[in-house]
Amino acid sequence: MPIIKILPHAEHCPEGAQITAPAGTSICEALLDNGIKIEHACDMSCACTTCHVIVRAGLQSLNDAEEEEEDLLDRACGLTPQSRLSCQAILAQQDLTVEIPKYTINHAKENH
Repeated sequence: MPIIKILPHAEHCPEGAQITAPAGTSICEALLDNGIKIEHACDMSCACTTCHVIVRAGLQSLNDAEEEEEDLLDRACGLTPQSRLSCQAILAQQDLTVEIPKYTINHAKENH
């Protein structure tokens, strides 16, 4: 199982974390399954950008972004060439390092 290293985030993961998840799982599902409450306002349906992450290592092992995801990412705060929607980025066998950006486009949080 790949290891996902999450860099520290003041709200979602203050100390950072290291988790494992089976290949075929989305980054968003892996984070949520391990108690890291990343925002996902559209309930992982690729309709918003609140689950935006920056993949600092292992990006090439993920599935390719579809056109719909790439179009949505244009609206994400802090967009980088390593940005992905965590609900669309599917784990393979390689380890990842992920950063959750400080800001999202959400002005109000939902209690998922």
